[in-house]
Amino acid sequence: MDSRCHNTLAKKERLCGKSRISRLLTEGRSGYAGCLRYCFLEGNGADCDRIMVSVPKKLFRRAVKRNLLKRRLRESFRLQKNKFSLQEPVDLMFVYNSRDIKPFKEIFSSVGKVIENVNNSRK
Repeated sequence: MDSRCHNTLAKKERLCGKSRISRLLTEGRSGYAGCLRYCFLEGNGADCDRIMVSVPKKLFRRAVKRNLLKRRLRESFRLQKNKFSLQEPVDLMFVYNSRDIKPFKEIFSSVGKVIENVNNSRK
């Protein structure tokens, strides 16, 4: 069954592994949307979309703040992953690039813009 139909974020939907991440960074396309930088690669060879979330330690020294932002990013993606209109699964990386902690609504809208940009890039 398609993972986009479920409103969960399973372990298999997380991007991990050095070779997969390096492939995403070298072959993928990137851009900016709101407080996020993103990189995506279509046709990942898996049966579902996979994401990776990063909040730089250089911007937020305290792990509590980094973890808060990562939770907000993952939750925003989980709630909007059914908006993907692509046929092939996508590897997607989010990098938070603002120096201040944005509220959930702002992060939610930024993730929505990223999904729109990924959908529009294919057309």
